[in-house]
Amino acid sequence: MALLEKWRKMAYNETEDKNKLQKLWADYFEVEKGIYQKLLADPDTVVTGTVAELSEKYGTDIMTMTGFLDGINDSLVKPNPIEEMTEDTEVSLGFDKELLYKNMVAAGADWLYGLTEWNDIFDEEKQKELYKEQKRSQTVRHEGPKIGRNDPCPCGSGKKYKKCCGAGR
Repeated sequence: MALLEKWRKMAYNETEDKNKLQKLWADYFEVEKGIYQKLLADPDTVVTGTVAELSEKYGTDIMTMTGFLDGINDSLVKPNPIEEMTEDTEVSLGFDKELLYKNMVAAGADWLYGLTEWNDIFDEEKQKELYKEQKRSQTVRHEGPKIGRNDPCPCGSGKKYKKCCGAGR
């Protein structure tokens, strides 16, 4: 079984004891934060190695490193082959800084996009811009003309919108 499949079975196991899962995720988030602090301290150096080597380098187990690699994969310049990854698979952590920041915002991971290490990469203005850009990209907007209260209801009832589908709004 590939590492990613093992990680997902362990981390997203719906039959597992809730307290055990909460502990797994709490521990994972601490390790994840530590790895990101190290990566962001030297963002232009591309860290590479096997899954096992990176696991050792960052002082964590293979499964936690697998989860980290799964999480960062969409932010990498060149994604890793995470679906078929083994302990001996050579991986790279060369990330796109703006994309990583936006993906952290999209995930609601304030403990990550709020890391002080970002301040040496992007100034406060740039961080706000990236944050807003990401949030806007997730906003769903209804296109088309706005229906006025006194316009005929679009449902075809013949009533005014305010007396039909718009009632109670």
